[in-house]
Amino acid sequence: MVTTRHPRETFSSTTKFVLPNDTNTLGNLMGGNLLHWMDIAAAIAANRHCRQVVVTAAVNNVSFQKPIKLGNIVIIESQVTRSFRSSMEVYLEVFIENSVTGKKSRCNEAMYTFVAVDRQEAPIEVPETIPETKEEIVRFEGALRRRQLRLVLAGKMKPTEATELKALFE
Repeated sequence: MVTTRHPRETFSSTTKFVLPNDTNTLGNLMGGNLLHWMDIAAAIAANRHCRQVVVTAAVNNVSFQKPIKLGNIVIIESQVTRSFRSSMEVYLEVFIENSVTGKKSRCNEAMYTFVAVDRQEAPIEVPETIPETKEEIVRFEGALRRRQLRLVLAGKMKPTEATELKALFE
C-alpha cells in the first residue's frame, strides 16, 4: 500500500465549454454550475490521492474574480495540497480561454476539503502528501492554518487549540 503521494500524482484537469443552458440572463456562467464542475475536478484529484471513495466536506475560500462568458472554454486544474488523517485539501485554479482568439487567463480559485470514506461512510486514513516544488511547499504549509481556521469556524476546534493560527499573531 502506498503511504505517500506527490501532488503532481493527484493533478486533475477538466475542460468545459460554456453553453447557453449554463448561463444567466447576462450571458455569464452561473456560479453554481462552476462550483459543480469544480467539485467534480477536486473529487478526481482527491480520489487519485487515496484511491478511495471521497466525499466533499467543505467548499472553502471560493474566489470569483471575473465573469465567465457564454462561448468561453473553462479549464479547471486541481491537486491535493495536503492530506491529514482522513481529509485532503484540494487547490483549484480556473482559467478561461476565448474560443475565438485562444487567449487564456486565470479567473477563479478555490480550496475544497474531501474526506475518504469506506462503504459504511466512515472516515478512513489517506496517504501522506509529500510536496516537492516551492509552490507545493507553500500550499502544504498553509494548509494546516486553513484547516484550523475551518475547524474553529465550524465549532469543531477551540480557538485556543489552533496553534498554527495563534502563531500568526504572536
